Order: sequence, then structure tokens, then C-alpha cells
Amino acid sequence: MSNILLHSLPTANYLTKPKPQNSSISFHTSYSSPTNSSVSFLCEHSNSNSKQEQTQKCKDGLNLNFIRASKLLKDLSTWGIGGPCNYFVQVQNQTQLVSAIRYCHEHSLRFIIIGKGSNCLFDNLGFDGCVILNRIEFLESNEPGIYRVGSGFRFNKLGMQCSNEGFTGLEFAGGIPGTVGGATYMNAGANGQETADVVDSVEIVKNDGRFQTLNRINLKFGYRTSPFKFMKDLGSIVAVIFKLQPSGSAKRRLQEYLESRRVSQPIGERCAGSVFRNPPNLGITAAELIEKAGLKGFRVGGAMVSNIHANFFINSGGSTSQDMLDLIAFVKEKVDQKFGVKLKEEVLYVHPYVMI
Repeated sequence: MSNILLHSLPTANYLTKPKPQNSSISFHTSYSSPTNSSVSFLCEHSNSNSKQEQTQKCKDGLNLNFIRASKLLKDLSTWGIGGPCNYFVQVQNQTQLVSAIRYCHEHSLRFIIIGKGSNCLFDNLGFDGCVILNRIEFLESNEPGIYRVGSGFRFNKLGMQCSNEGFTGLEFAGGIPGTVGGATYMNAGANGQETADVVDSVEIVKNDGRFQTLNRINLKFGYRTSPFKFMKDLGSIVAVIFKLQPSGSAKRRLQEYLESRRVSQPIGERCAGSVFRNPPNLGITAAELIEKAGLKGFRVGGAMVSNIHANFFINSGGSTSQDMLDLIAFVKEKVDQKFGVKLKEEVLYVHPYVMI
């Protein structure tokens, strides 16, 4: 669950559902537009033969470095796929985050905010905008069972800490890659638990730089979705406050879930977690449908359906973004043909360009 938000300028709002070339996939990626902005897209994509690293500093003197055209997205993704981004910056706190967002607005750049890159597919062509890497990684606990956590904090680390301290609700998170912000944005879940169950409030920053705290009672979560996906003025999730209950069996359940994942998932492989959402009200998982369709081990180029867990697609070596897109499209088609079930992606595809 990468804390990934994709922001495009008003002239690019029609990018809501990009369709990759030679693929029937339509990914439901969240886009939003900066408020009070009438600028057009001015960023030029650098030719791969002229990549040079340039460092730029923000006007507000925060010593925030923007790296030009040399950061490879494959190094920021658990799939290990992706070309260079036009701009790259890493932020450590909410002040730097606001400064980075402001910079993108001032320079007419669309931008994405990512955490661990564990649920997104970047294109081999890269990203013609700015990638903001979220490293807001603090954790505070002033009351038993109450945790205020930075959106860039590792979700699996939080799950293990809470469970080992005797609090229930996040045992499932112990083996899930990604960040707190991404888990909240996607409403990550497993083993009968989900993130929304223990969210008390969420701190966000809007596109205009204003901060706001949203209480759980005012937030409507759903299966692998949250209201943050539909907030047009959302800049980023900054922090989340979790409220957990004491439990003498939390640590045991954590260990059981970790062991179950160890034997049933391709641990150590280059993958992005579950590719598809489980279809609702069918009593069968996406992995079971894919396996029953005889697709375990099926590959397109370097992209392969895992032999261990059919809803995990792995980069078996040298997979391109098109390999993965074609594999996803093929699996969707075969499952639909065989069972009449239309699978929906859980992973997010990030298109490299603003298409005109």
C-alpha cells in the first residue's frame, strides 16, 4: 500500500482512466487538481540520452532538493519496474511536504506522492512530473492503545509493535508492506481485519497548504477504498491516529498471520501484493478464480503469475510495465471467459505522460 496520490493540472483532468497501449486494462487511479490554479502543463520530458542530475532548492529556504531526470522509479517500486521521473524529492516532515507541493504548483508540475511503492505499477517510460517520496516516519503513543503515526511509517512495523505491546486490531498488518498513509488510503485489510476498524482520526494537508483533522465518524470507508480517493482538494495524508483495544492474544495472532503468509505468499519475490480485489458476495477469492482458470505460473515476458499465490504477479526478471499490463489484461479476460467474473485491479497504474 503505497501512499500514492496522483495530481494533475486542470488541463489534464481527462486522465482519470488511462488506457495503456496494446492493453484492455483500465486502471482506476485517483487524480485531483490543485485549487485556484489556471496554469497549463509546461514540464518537458527529458530524452533518455541526456539525463543529468540537477539539484534545485525551494524558494522558502527549507533546503529541499529536487533531483532532475535521474531517479529511476523501479528503485521506488516493489515490482522493480519503472523508468526515470522528471523530478524527484524526498520529504521528512509535513513542512517539507507542503513546500514540495507548493513547488509543484508554482512550476506547473503534476505530482505523485508515494511511500513504499507496494501497490503501484510505474511505466518503463517513467513519469513526466514530480515524484514526492514520503518519509514522514514518526510514531507517538502517550496513552495505552493510542498511536499517532506519520503517513510514511512502515505499516508492518506498526502492526508488529502494537501487537507485541498487547493491543488488537492491526495484527494483520505485521506482514503487509507499505506505509500507514497508503494503508489508510486503500483501507488495507486481511484476516477479517481492516485499517478503518481502528482509525480514530486522520490528519491531511490540502492542495492549498491548509491542514485539517478528520474524525473517523465523518469518514466513510469501504472494501479497499476510502473517502480520500475522492477528495479533489487532498494534497496528502500526513498522519493517522489509531485507537486499539488491549488483548492478551494479539501477539499470538500476529505470529499466526506471519506464519500463514510465509507459507502461502511469494515472500522475497518482486511483487506488489494482491493484484486484484476479491469479488464481492461470491464466496471465492480472486486467487482461487485465477488458479481454477489454470493460470498459476503463466507468464508474459518477465511478468509471471506466482506459483505460490495466484493473485500475486511477480517480476521474474526483466519484466517491463507492458509485460505486466498484458499479463493483467490476459488474466482478467480468461477469468471473465471461464467464470463470468470481471476482476477489478487493486494495484494502481501510473501513466507516464499527460496525453493531449
